[in-house]
Amino acid sequence: MSQTDRYARQTALPEVGARGQARLASAHVLIVGAGGLGCPCLSYLAGAGVGEITLMDPDLVEESNLHRQPLYTMSDIGLPKVEAARRHLGQAHPGVRLYPIQSALTPLNALAALARADIVVDAADSIAASYTLSDACMAKGTPLISASALGQSGYVGGFCGSAPSLRALFPDPPETAVTCASHGIMGPVVGAIGTLQAQMVLKVLLGHSPSPLGQLISLDMADLRPGAFRFDAAEEPGGRLPFVARQHIVAEDCVIELRPPEEAPIPAIPQALRLSQKELETVALPLDRRVVLCCQSGLRAWRAARLLQQRGYGDLALLATTA
Repeated sequence: MSQTDRYARQTALPEVGARGQARLASAHVLIVGAGGLGCPCLSYLAGAGVGEITLMDPDLVEESNLHRQPLYTMSDIGLPKVEAARRHLGQAHPGVRLYPIQSALTPLNALAALARADIVVDAADSIAASYTLSDACMAKGTPLISASALGQSGYVGGFCGSAPSLRALFPDPPETAVTCASHGIMGPVVGAIGTLQAQMVLKVLLGHSPSPLGQLISLDMADLRPGAFRFDAAEEPGGRLPFVARQHIVAEDCVIELRPPEEAPIPAIPQALRLSQKELETVALPLDRRVVLCCQSGLRAWRAARLLQQRGYGDLALLATTA
């Protein structure tokens, strides 16, 4: 089958055509996450003829993934998701070049990961990864399509590039770090959100108007209600709390380990002080040094940093040990 036949139904659209198809073929998309969101997004972008896709994910395929990640099969269990995805997509779409990176997105590798990307897809199940990606995309002017899904609802939005960042719309993360593993997820919900991510990516690459950048779409599948709004005028927040990697910590930093010994017998950094959030309400920390707050997801560190900001501390950073 020729390339003309493969994309005939797509190029028949006047808003795509041969010129648009050529733009897709020359595009490079970075997708962070090969799970419930990443699988449909990958499948539709590869099917649309996006020329190059870099895929980052540290995980192996598990049987519990299969109800919502139809890209994988029983024979993939135990294999790296990025390698299984490359094999399946290569069989279906041999013209697409997929570069697998079996690694999590972190503040250490974020800028290098998106160096060649025309657009970035946040399909990671991580608060730290989402904000790290947004910061990196904002710094480089790269569009970011970020999404989240849990239970029977979710959202997808177009950030950075010509639009405000994720921080502008969500200056603080959720109150609790619930996940699909702890809270549950319905497969069609995450599939619908991931498919919307792919559609937004294609519209950005094709230069469609109105742009998905600055647009948020929500789905409440429990009540079968969609929603949407634009946030083009959202202002970037002050007092930004950046995520850092262990390698970014220097000897002069004051590092606080927020996890108790029963959760983390070994602190994130050997020289870290182990303090509870309650103790942070009164303890005196150096005002002339950066304070780095550590926890597993970054959520407790974020809340603790906001507390310290109220107490007058300005140079703060967050370390998520899962990142």
